[in-house]
Amino acid sequence: MIKFSVVIAVYNKEKHIAKTLQSVLEQTYTHFEVVIVNDGSTDNSEAEIKKCNDPRISYYSQVNQGAGAARNEAIKKAKNDYIALLDADDYWYSHHLEELEKLIAEFPKEHIYANALEVERNGKIFPCLYSIPENSGIQILNYFEASLKSSILHSSNFGIKKAAFNAVGGYNSVFKTGEDTDLYVRLGLNYKVVFGGKITARYQIKDDGLNATSTSFESKATFEAYTREEKNKPALKKFLDLNRYSLAMLAKLQGDDKNYKRFRSQLDEANLNKKQRFLLSTPSGILQLSRKFKIFMERRGIYLSAFK
Repeated sequence: MIKFSVVIAVYNKEKHIAKTLQSVLEQTYTHFEVVIVNDGSTDNSEAEIKKCNDPRISYYSQVNQGAGAARNEAIKKAKNDYIALLDADDYWYSHHLEELEKLIAEFPKEHIYANALEVERNGKIFPCLYSIPENSGIQILNYFEASLKSSILHSSNFGIKKAAFNAVGGYNSVFKTGEDTDLYVRLGLNYKVVFGGKITARYQIKDDGLNATSTSFESKATFEAYTREEKNKPALKKFLDLNRYSLAMLAKLQGDDKNYKRFRSQLDEANLNKKQRFLLSTPSGILQLSRKFKIFMERRGIYLSAFK
């Protein structure tokens, strides 16, 4: 029997964590435990969690160390061989774990299993766009080739063998943002991903993520560690260049000319599409207007992306 440890790191999610937990406890596949690590929340997250009196939940707290460190700690405490990750403000549809179990049962020798994801952005819902054929059923994928639009791995849509997570070293807790993508790079260098086409989870973002954080670049994952590997792996190089494009755009929007030039110099612009190359050279003032227009359109149900 396949058993999951559902891992949730919580930091100041008092408005969301009850709904998130409810979505876990309503799963049709019931062979799981829930491991929650409260990463030093300063709001009422702990009180909301403790309202949920279910014997499958194990609750721990620590001083604030960041999402990566909190997830590492939760996975260390997990009792089962399969880890299913979930962010504290996202939620699963009731068949999420059931679909993961089907993938594992069909491909037991693989290590990473993911369902499709949808995004709630500016009050509207959009399916994630992946660089894979649509409606193609279950596939065993190269992570980098499949993630050139949206990542096929997200901290709310996949399950992983605990042994595989430990083998690549877990999350790098030095990074406060981008720690998830850094983990996915290491996973992608070592494993394929079994991907099912059914949407079973929803990721909620309140704004265009490109400018949603003021965290310094010193604590962001910037991918210099993979310079050697990307020389001989074109798919990895393109994947990293698209992330460098996003970092360069963030630096430009923040008026950080030094880091803008740094990230732009590291990428091969041949790996970008025409829209991305145009935006990369666009003055920051026009970018701010474009961003406002993008949000305006999304609130009317039209999703605009530089990755399409």
